[in-house]
Amino acid sequence: MNYLSIANETLSLYIQAIERLNSNIEPTFEKAVEMILKCEGRLVVGGIGKSGLVGKKMVATFASTGTPSFFLHPTEAFHGDLGMLKPIDIVVLISNSGETDDVNKLIPSLKGFGNKIIAITGNKNSTLAKHSDLVLDISIDKEACPNNLAPTTSTLVTMALGDALAIALIKARNFKAEDFARFHPGGSLGRKLLCRVKDVMQKKLPIASVHTSFADCLSIMNEGRMGVAVVMDNNQLQGIITDGDVRRTLSKYGSDSLLKTAGELMTCSPKVISENEFLAKAETFMKEHKIHTLIAMNEKGEVSGLLEFSS
Repeated sequence: MNYLSIANETLSLYIQAIERLNSNIEPTFEKAVEMILKCEGRLVVGGIGKSGLVGKKMVATFASTGTPSFFLHPTEAFHGDLGMLKPIDIVVLISNSGETDDVNKLIPSLKGFGNKIIAITGNKNSTLAKHSDLVLDISIDKEACPNNLAPTTSTLVTMALGDALAIALIKARNFKAEDFARFHPGGSLGRKLLCRVKDVMQKKLPIASVHTSFADCLSIMNEGRMGVAVVMDNNQLQGIITDGDVRRTLSKYGSDSLLKTAGELMTCSPKVISENEFLAKAETFMKEHKIHTLIAMNEKGEVSGLLEFSS
């Protein structure tokens, strides 16, 4: 049996399903985004089985990106957890067939409470679709399962649609990295998003003057162990010398490089950043400009440190 061809066939089917979803996206999607943006309560997601698992993933993404959300298990809801709802909440119900009994049994109660219902279903003529305020179509040609039974393609498409909703809401809310950081304070991600340049920068600087000799510049760079020297004159930033500057000078002048001074080696007007900037933004800036060391400045416009980029 050729397992590689099975994998290729499965992934090709997934690609086709996503392309179909992309081409069939309807204005209803925009209405759903606008409805959620206007919601004064929370976005509540419910589903059974694999749909429920995807729903939990949706909730995790919504909640961490500025849309207050929680997962409501339809069976548990029917046995008391409906008390978790407020009339101002919007309920998203997921059912590929649109005929999942435990899901549809919630509809009369939700209507009675006054909750708006968004259906995510592959059957626009289903009971769920007919009794919802908005319908988001996740219809597919077939499941990747060879028996066309196990939820595979359908769960992928559902998750993709949920992510599309989340991204639309992120952009609509202008949700920034610093907002994301407030909900992710732990681990390396939280550290990167919450830390500022001044929290991690090197404060002991390898400083040269414009008149420092080539040989002394190399010594300063080696002692600093950052591969750079910051060129200062009367406490004012003049430039930076990097390993690249040294190599280019040696390539161009050969042994005559020993006669050069820091002022002749340095890159003038180097990139700088505020020491109060978030570390995540600083690293993005460094990636964009393809630099490995960034000069940090304090509020007085003085050089206060060096930030190294660690990939």
